[in-house]
Amino acid sequence: MRRDEEAEYREYVAARLDQLRRIAYLLCHDWHVADDLVSTVLLKLFRSWRKVRAIEHLDAYVRAMLTNAWLDERRRPWRRERPTAELPETVAAQPEPDGERGIGRLLRELGPRQRAVVVLRFYCDMSVEETARLLGVSAGTVKSQSTRGLETLRGLAVKVYSGKERR
Repeated sequence: MRRDEEAEYREYVAARLDQLRRIAYLLCHDWHVADDLVSTVLLKLFRSWRKVRAIEHLDAYVRAMLTNAWLDERRRPWRRERPTAELPETVAAQPEPDGERGIGRLLRELGPRQRAVVVLRFYCDMSVEETARLLGVSAGTVKSQSTRGLETLRGLAVKVYSGKERR
C-alpha cells in the first residue's frame, strides 16, 4: 500500500472508529467483543483498501462487514462455552451508548437477526433494500423483522419504564 493510500485509510478509520464501536456494541452488548469485531473488520478493510476505497457507499459496506463479522462470531461453537472453574477478572463496566435503562438494554432482548435489522434500519438509518442486501435476505424479511422487533421493543419499554412513571 502506498503512503497516500495508508494516510487515506487512517483518516477514514479515525473519523469513524467511535461510530463503528457503538454499532458493534449495539449488536453484541459487550465492549470487549465489540472492540474485537471492529478490529477484525478494520484489518479486513486495510487488506482490501485499494479495491474498496472507491466504493460509492463505503460506510454502508463497512457496516455490512461489521454486521456479518458479528453474525459469524455468534455462529462459532466456542462462543457457547462457559468456563466455570475460575471466576473471571472483574473489569470496570463501560457505559452503554444510551445508559443502562436506554435502548441498549432493550436491544439485548431481541434475537440476533432482529437486533441486526433494527440497528441497521433505525440506528444506521439504512433503507429496507440496503438492509436486505447487507444481510442477504429479502426486503419482506427485513420489513417483518423490523415490525416484530419494534413491537418487542415497545412491549419491553412499557414493562421497564412503567415502574418509573408510577413513582
